[in-house]
Amino acid sequence: MTLMHVIIAFVIIVVTMFVAFSMFIVMFPVQTAADRLEQLTVASEVKGPADITGSRDATLLEQIAARLGQLAAPSDDEGSNAEVEKVRLQLKQAGYRNRRALDIYNGLRVAGAVLLPVVVAPAALFMETQAVLFAMLIAAAVGYYAPMVMLANQAQTRQASLLRSFPDALDLLVSSVESGLGLDQAFKRVAREMVGVAPDLAREFTMVNSEIAAGVERLHALKHLEERTGLDEVKSLVNMLAQAERFGSSVADSLRIYSAVAREKRMSRAEELAGQVGSKLTIIMIVFFLPVLFAILLAPSGIRMFVEKGAE
Repeated sequence: MTLMHVIIAFVIIVVTMFVAFSMFIVMFPVQTAADRLEQLTVASEVKGPADITGSRDATLLEQIAARLGQLAAPSDDEGSNAEVEKVRLQLKQAGYRNRRALDIYNGLRVAGAVLLPVVVAPAALFMETQAVLFAMLIAAAVGYYAPMVMLANQAQTRQASLLRSFPDALDLLVSSVESGLGLDQAFKRVAREMVGVAPDLAREFTMVNSEIAAGVERLHALKHLEERTGLDEVKSLVNMLAQAERFGSSVADSLRIYSAVAREKRMSRAEELAGQVGSKLTIIMIVFFLPVLFAILLAPSGIRMFVEKGAE
């Protein structure tokens, strides 16, 4: 038996085990108390883009990914728990609030590490065995770490979107508070007005109002807002509101001052990005313009030499 036959047998075994495990999950799903509670409340659940599955029809995929995610779950030591909390926080900052988001994320990593080498393995029929084994190893690494890179990119993109509209929301919040609305009502008004231009930020403010309505203290609800966004500007806002509430100072005056600071920070970021345009254009010119320029300058000489050589 050659090494190629071993690879093919490995592929068949892995695919068979994966399909069998998936069919077992489909036919005999594990029902927990949380699953039964979710089934009772699914009719009243409001779906949105922050759901990691996007639709309740993907419950079966959630169960499969959750079972696979148990294979990637770390042990119960202090360092692993800190890593788990870090990933869970990053999922929240990326907009994934599904209670099974962490299990689905781990399940995707396990499935990628197992299935991508299986996809690469048939190349052993027409390539060298060592090259195929190396490609399978690379595919397993890509399948395992690609979700991590994508999650970090999504979190950064969402934070940039939140930060872009945050000063405008602060201005509207200042106007609402100065017009006589309470802070809770002001957050509700801002969420309603910003839903068209900044849906992510409006959803975060709506979450604050929902938590306060459910009995959570305002300071804790604002702390949760800080965790879900991961922005230093939101952290400063929460600290400012906490100090204003503690010392009894005017919330409107504090918001007005902080709103001016937020606008100045946004202008500073815009100026910094404008200052980077020159260096970025230089790279673009070197990569795209200079080859074309050299071609235009050297083409006549090349054509003349080719014609003269042909005439001789």
